[in-house]
Amino acid sequence: MTGEVQQSGVRSWIDRHRLVAFLLITYSFTWMIQGIVAAMGLEASWTQSILIGFGGFGPPVGAAVVIWASGGDLRKWIGQFFKWRIGAKWWVIVLGLPFILLGSGVILFVALGGPIDLNSFPFPGIYLFVLVWGTIWGGGQEDLGWRGFMLPLLQDKYSALVSSLIVGVSWAAWHLPLFLNAATTQGAWPLSQQLIWVVSILSGAIIWTWMYNSTGSVLAVAVVHAGINGMGIFHPADVEALAPGGVPDMALNLLAEVTGAVPLLLFAVLLVVVYGGERLADGEIPGPEVVGLD
Repeated sequence: MTGEVQQSGVRSWIDRHRLVAFLLITYSFTWMIQGIVAAMGLEASWTQSILIGFGGFGPPVGAAVVIWASGGDLRKWIGQFFKWRIGAKWWVIVLGLPFILLGSGVILFVALGGPIDLNSFPFPGIYLFVLVWGTIWGGGQEDLGWRGFMLPLLQDKYSALVSSLIVGVSWAAWHLPLFLNAATTQGAWPLSQQLIWVVSILSGAIIWTWMYNSTGSVLAVAVVHAGINGMGIFHPADVEALAPGGVPDMALNLLAEVTGAVPLLLFAVLLVVVYGGERLADGEIPGPEVVGLD
């Protein structure tokens, strides 16, 4: 009897503090997994990547617990990840946007004197693997929590733009363990690159909101997320020039990062101008009802 009362009390607290509970569970799950990865001293490898990807399930785990405790509809929530009927126009945007942003960044990089090596392109077919991996394990899985749960709950009280920035700050801070682990890509970045990444992720939060509010599909968000994450493999920057003799050229690396972030930032600003910060989309936008909550 005592156990049932305690469980009821926990569920009641979660229901009253849905967003706080979501963040607590999300951060705890991810930081525990990534803390273990750091403690194991794993170098960059498939094992490290798989474990870090497992930690990336913190947001959907947090969302699932809160929806369950609050009496929401788990099937309705997870169904957002399988919503593929969004129209041909939106799939063209989902699949084409990463290439547009990459192309814009490359043009800017070259225009400002960045060195390129057109012989360095990888096999194009690898992008399909990057897209699938990124959607289900390399970043896209996060979106069931950030976009499929946290964003609609926030939009019940705040504008789409404010909600996006709240999600973006929470999303950025959630990555902290990766920056504290010297064996990860993020852990090796200089401070300037880390700050540029924050700008990129806040811009991405606005873009992802536009995609989600326009389609109601977490799948669309996850695919475009994976596509933009994976575009770096096709950047034609001359690797040898960026790190002559294995020593990074700080100025050229900074140029590559800035020119990669600027298109994201400009596109996010364009979306706010075109659609307005209230909705960041045409028509009605998702609220708590998409997960069966009032």
